Amino acid sequence: MKSTKVGLFGLSVAVLVTALAVIYSQHQSRKSFVELQELQKVRDEIDVQWGRLQLEQGAWTTHGRVEQIARNKLDMEIPRTDEVVIVTP
Repeated sequence: MKSTKVGLFGLSVAVLVTALAVIYSQHQSRKSFVELQELQKVRDEIDVQWGRLQLEQGAWTTHGRVEQIARNKLDMEIPRTDEVVIVTP
């Protein structure tokens, strides 16, 4: 009879510990999921910004724009045929 009470008490403690472990595990899972969602949101914002930067870079590096800056700011011009020198190794 005494061993039955001890066994029942032991099982009760085991069930209680298991229940607390399940609760803790579920809490950690929810925390991890919320953190995952926040990180995915940050990733998406960075992806949008990266796309904008790529578009901006494409606009700033067009051949026409580079040529215009070379002409206006650096006073460069396309050389005449007689001014071109070809160097061979």
